[in-house]
Amino acid sequence: MLGDLTERDRAILALEVAWPRHSGAKEEIIRAQLGMSAARYYQLLGRLIESESALEYDPILVRRLRRLRDSRAARRTARLPGFVG
Repeated sequence: MLGDLTERDRAILALEVAWPRHSGAKEEIIRAQLGMSAARYYQLLGRLIESESALEYDPILVRRLRRLRDSRAARRTARLPGFVG
């Protein structure tokens, strides 16, 4: 399964692991290290954390990112007017 991750996939995960240690704007680091826009990075990251290969590669990171994503989605849903949940 680890072979399913590309070098770019591993670089994206590595940047997420290292991000708290970086200073400066994350978007600048994404562009400099990975050569892509922040929007594209987050698209790829969202798909990546859904993959079993990424979960196998770094389970702690992927589970943390999934929890963050889920909590943000729940907060957005809670703010929707007329939402009964």
